[in-house]
Amino acid sequence: MNTNLTQKLSKHIVEKVAIVGAGPGGLAAAIALRSQGIEVQVYEKAQEFRPAGTGLGLAPNGLHSLDAIAPGIVETLKSSGCEVHHTVLKSIQGETIRTNATKYLEQYGQPLLTIWWYRLQQVLASRLPSEIIHLNHRCIGFEQDANGVEIHFDGEKSVYADLLIGADGVNSVIRETLFGEGKPNYIGSMCWRAVIKYRHELFNDYELVFAKGNQQFMYLLNVGGGYTSWISRKFSPEYSLSHSADEVKSRILHELADWDKSFRVVVEATPAEEIWEGPICVGVARRRHRPPLTQWSQGRVTLLGDAAHPMAPAMGQGANTTFEDAYQLRECFSDSANLQEALTSYEQCRIERTKLIQARSALGEMRYYDINTVASNGQTQERQMSMNDDFHKWIYNFKPSVKS
Repeated sequence: MNTNLTQKLSKHIVEKVAIVGAGPGGLAAAIALRSQGIEVQVYEKAQEFRPAGTGLGLAPNGLHSLDAIAPGIVETLKSSGCEVHHTVLKSIQGETIRTNATKYLEQYGQPLLTIWWYRLQQVLASRLPSEIIHLNHRCIGFEQDANGVEIHFDGEKSVYADLLIGADGVNSVIRETLFGEGKPNYIGSMCWRAVIKYRHELFNDYELVFAKGNQQFMYLLNVGGGYTSWISRKFSPEYSLSHSADEVKSRILHELADWDKSFRVVVEATPAEEIWEGPICVGVARRRHRPPLTQWSQGRVTLLGDAAHPMAPAMGQGANTTFEDAYQLRECFSDSANLQEALTSYEQCRIERTKLIQARSALGEMRYYDINTVASNGQTQERQMSMNDDFHKWIYNFKPSVKS
């Protein structure tokens, strides 16, 4: 047996890992690294886990990655969410334009699963010992040297680790401390969303409803357990936030004033304080450009998920590529002789793939509003559709190789 392989088998390349962020990405990374016998501690700024977040879609690439990280977890998620078998496209008048039977399971070996972000977080957290998740820890920075990283939290709390993973989302403190780029870019898309206990009448026939208006659209998602997630986005070159919860609700109802009551009714049923309003901000902008990172790591610090590659939600790949990250990070730790080799390998496996998905997601967001930035290149609609089909196959065919 060669010396490098002996070293890898006899000793972990890191003993203690700190993860900042207890969203799905941070929790998945913790599960993945703990499966390698590595000590992991997760630090989260929220004071408690509470119902929050939107409905999201878990696609085959994300589900395959999760299944490789935590065998059996996908079956648990299926019972917590909703497998999408039928989708429908409607006009704002409520007329059906097109219906589709989904083919994800047949083509890629996993379904499209819609689930509430909060339920996903709960399922992932249940796979970890509660004592390794530290709430009320808002990271304010870190310092590192050749031997480790000291992570600082609000309230003069500090911890020490061999490796720090920033899984702290689109407004990542870890990323900003590493690279100092400033805030992510607003891409011209305003969003309103909520998840409520509500069984929409359309869910008798479909699990996912999409309606498209004039530079505005709306999703209705069955996210399981009798809960409905509604998401509305509107093209707005500049954004402004409402001053109160009641103003947020009045604003979105005003935006939907010309829409059929089947869309407005779910918003009307939503308590004003449960509606989230905000801009869609990512690393790839339509006009103001913060380019994707060419590296995610420095020394003993690396990034994962939205902290590394924030995505416009158009392709629904934010969570899915995050789970790919967590799987790949585990594999790189398993296959490398030292930390630098592992992090270099991690970046080489992930950056180019996520860069492409980032760019296409931002483009897709603008296409929702009929702003086609590719049309000037002379590509026909048929050519673009073919490219989209091939691109989707490339995304969904990501299948981790599970090692014995």
